[in-house]
Amino acid sequence: MYARPLGPGARLAPLEPWRAAEFLANLDRCRTHIAPWVGRSFVAKDLESAEAVLRRYWDAQGRTGAGIHGIWLDEVLVGGVMFVSIENATGVAEVGCWLEPAAEGRGLVTRAAGLLIDWAFRERGVRQIIWDTRAANVRSISTARRLGLTFQEADDSGEYSREIWSIGAEEWLGRRVADGAGGTGGSVGAVSDEDQIDALGAEFFDAFTNADGRVVDLGALEASFVPGAVIVTRAADPAPVRVESLEEFLTPRQKLLTDGELTDFREWETTRSTLVSGDLALRLVRFAKSGVLRGTPFTGGGTAGTQLVRTSAGWRIAGLTLSDDDGAQG
Repeated sequence: MYARPLGPGARLAPLEPWRAAEFLANLDRCRTHIAPWVGRSFVAKDLESAEAVLRRYWDAQGRTGAGIHGIWLDEVLVGGVMFVSIENATGVAEVGCWLEPAAEGRGLVTRAAGLLIDWAFRERGVRQIIWDTRAANVRSISTARRLGLTFQEADDSGEYSREIWSIGAEEWLGRRVADGAGGTGGSVGAVSDEDQIDALGAEFFDAFTNADGRVVDLGALEASFVPGAVIVTRAADPAPVRVESLEEFLTPRQKLLTDGELTDFREWETTRSTLVSGDLALRLVRFAKSGVLRGTPFTGGGTAGTQLVRTSAGWRIAGLTLSDDDGAQG
């Protein structure tokens, strides 16, 4: 059977029903971690139900190609990716994923999902990929962005708010041609350097949003930075320049966004410019923000400069400088 490399010590391979014991052990290590984000029927509790989950996907693969594929890291099953469904009539396929905490931050799901999406468009003839996730699942939304998917709609009709992201075959395959990836043996995704860097930038600002009931988890941003990254901030004059570690920067903002002091907050890019040179990149953006601080509505904006470096797991932020416009609040 096939096995595709995902990075040092990591591979993607079929997750067949006879691997149910490995699958169950993986679920036991991440059961609490993934329970809020995946269907209840997926999180098997014993060997029999674990085999039943895998068999369900392999039965679907025989009918439509919608199978399940495991991610192994140092020969341990740590997660995987799957087609939740492939609709023959519409040409629409939904991709899903799961991963245990110890394997996060390495880009494994992004590479694995990129392989599935490329196969679906290039060989299966799928016309559109969708990524359906809870609005509070920051990591899942970040992966959708890294893959180059675009936000389509919010769905508040169920018990939980959801976001639908998607990409069409023409856009995905067109990017691969532009990037020089001519076949399934080429690079994993259809995502250029600038696409990946843009996704990191959008992910950073979006992570601070607590509007519309969004749950803020700024800790999820750690995977976007290299260890030892430095954040430099300058608020409205006459505030001094402050140099902080990522933890020092994120901790007070996590509290501010979750204790009710700052509500209905949004922050987003308005313009951007990116320069890539080899394995280094510089990015300059203008951003805007709005919210309600201690009961008072406000708007503002500023400038952000980002220094990035290419790592084995993709582009990561090495340094970030943020400067509020004079008179801005928040």
